[in-house]
Amino acid sequence: MTASCRVCGAADLVTVLDLGTVPAADLFPLAHTDPATDPRHVLRLALCTACGLAQLPGDDTTADEPRGVEPAAVRRAGERAVEEIAARGWLTDTTVVREYGSPHGGSWLPNLRARGVRDALPASADDAPATLIVDGLGLMHEADQAAALRERAARLAPGGVLVLQIHTLGAILRQRQWTSVRHGHFAYWSLTALQRALHAAELVPTGCWESELYGGTLLVTARPMDADVRVVSPDLECARRVLAEERLLGVTDPAVLVGLGEAATHEVAALRRAVDDAAAAGVSVAAYGAASRAVALFALAGVDASTIRATVDASPAKWGRRMPGTTVPIVGPDWLATARPDRVVVTVPDLLAEVSAAHPDVAFVDLALLTEGLRR
Repeated sequence: MTASCRVCGAADLVTVLDLGTVPAADLFPLAHTDPATDPRHVLRLALCTACGLAQLPGDDTTADEPRGVEPAAVRRAGERAVEEIAARGWLTDTTVVREYGSPHGGSWLPNLRARGVRDALPASADDAPATLIVDGLGLMHEADQAAALRERAARLAPGGVLVLQIHTLGAILRQRQWTSVRHGHFAYWSLTALQRALHAAELVPTGCWESELYGGTLLVTARPMDADVRVVSPDLECARRVLAEERLLGVTDPAVLVGLGEAATHEVAALRRAVDDAAAAGVSVAAYGAASRAVALFALAGVDASTIRATVDASPAKWGRRMPGTTVPIVGPDWLATARPDRVVVTVPDLLAEVSAAHPDVAFVDLALLTEGLRR
């Protein structure tokens, strides 16, 4: 491998997960088109042994994802993040906020404005120095991670605060979330690697707090190096605990991260076996959530409309399309009432409570329990 690290520039990259070629994670073709014509792209995760960043060493896809509907779990996580920011005294009527948001949708700006912040805008709005920069899962979408961190640092006013939301590599490893690895997500940060990168960008890490979103999300805070840094004690304790957990997990050890490949092999085979068994037993199966994390799984498992009748999604922009690399159509939630599938596999665990409450008569199954749930 000749690629260099996206944050430190070293050539010390070791492949820890190789999914071969799969359809682009954010290109949902029209339903009537032929899956055989869907372009496929290499999807590989590598670890930089110099700085510890897990990353896509290459990605030749072009982002083209239809706008999604923000899940309730993501909205709640954003509301909680703003509450935590306010509790630390970082919001006043003179606070200037700039947000680097996720291209998948969602924003903390309405909650910030509701708390009296008058100058709260997307980062693209202007180059004015900000006393608070918030990044809600935006950083991972930047191909040049070092430049992205330097840009955020440069836009902080003296004494300003940067809040970075990251889906941690520790959670991905601990819960074997290999489907989190997808095109367009260039970096998978541990706190260990992120603290090193923040220092390189002339930022001082000042702590973190945790969120249950996606099975383990961190809100990491930092300030300019020349700031009078006052650290909130619980934030510092959180950082110490997370760093200790990461050492035990081995987030910077390639030999540990290759376990994600074993998880992928197991889950792909389990899905294929489960849907085949369901079809043989006359049990009709659908999915809920045309999520990017389901793309590689469905394609590698070789599912089609004969084994998964449809994928239900709340986003109208995805209706009339299909899951990449398959014939599985994407439909709206009304389809559930008319088609009445026997089992509906939820592709994103954070959606399970929300959709179960919205459709109490539907038999939803968490994807992690599919081998048990589809056979009952």
